[in-house]
Amino acid sequence: MTVNGRPQAPLMTNTHADRVKEVARLAGRPSRLRRREFLAEGPQAVREALRLHLTRHAAGEGGVVVDVYATADALERHTDIADLSGQDGAPTVRLVTADVLAAMSSTVTPQGFVAVCRFVDVPLDDVLSAAPRLMAVLVEVRDPGNAGTIIRAADSAGADAVILTGASVDPYNPKTVRSTVGSLFHLPLVLGVEPEGLLDRLRDAGMTVLAADGYGSTSLDDLQDASAQRRFATVHPPQDRPDGKPGGDIGGDSGSGSGGAGTVRLEDAGAWLFGNEAQGLPADVTAAADARVAVPIYGSAESLNVGTAATVCLYASARAQRIR
Repeated sequence: MTVNGRPQAPLMTNTHADRVKEVARLAGRPSRLRRREFLAEGPQAVREALRLHLTRHAAGEGGVVVDVYATADALERHTDIADLSGQDGAPTVRLVTADVLAAMSSTVTPQGFVAVCRFVDVPLDDVLSAAPRLMAVLVEVRDPGNAGTIIRAADSAGADAVILTGASVDPYNPKTVRSTVGSLFHLPLVLGVEPEGLLDRLRDAGMTVLAADGYGSTSLDDLQDASAQRRFATVHPPQDRPDGKPGGDIGGDSGSGSGGAGTVRLEDAGAWLFGNEAQGLPADVTAAADARVAVPIYGSAESLNVGTAATVCLYASARAQRIR
């Protein structure tokens, strides 16, 4: 039997085989830490894992994907994954029955693909040495879905990295991996960094540290307005008034309401801090930030989900940086 023209091992049918059990154990943290491997499940995650694997292989670096398991039906539906697996350096896809895939998977209804991948996190020094412009820092974010959403939002906004402090959820948790929808393989991930000392290192790297805080004294609206005013003043410098007096200083550093808007610029390199779902950011962390920024709520909701707030904040910075 072959897959995309490559020799293929016999179809795996035994749900109690040792290999099946070893793959399934990666749903648990102890096995992940011991082996430094995790599960990527579903076509999107496996596709992006293979793409990163091939990119690294082409650059002479270590690969990401150890093994890929798929049902025949899934390979027929997703020919692009079969094509990726046929490229030089890609791991061979092992065909399995639906029952075997279900025994390997952490989901109730697996989507035809499971890949065993090596950890992809990198040292903080590697990220900071690359002069990052935008980063998300998760401080004690415990919910796998929220963490995955923030990683996906950071990827979508073009961020340079995501940092998870030591008390945050394991990003290799299957629920977190699934909720990133492949973004885990798109941008650098830094793990286990403690907040103490991190903020100074971020500032030393030229980044402004912004704490997303519902009770913050600086409004994100004000920061965006100030950014737009500076941009408008650059494109359309203020003209003198007909009475001969100078035009208004709409492009100055003064904000439009909160004090932080006068000193913090979204156009500058920035690291956003996002806190725990229930308690928010620790007081010492918000106190050490350059600004405590609140996303305004115009309706009756008591607060925003941290994943939603992170998306709004990251996109605000991304837009300001791209049109500065």
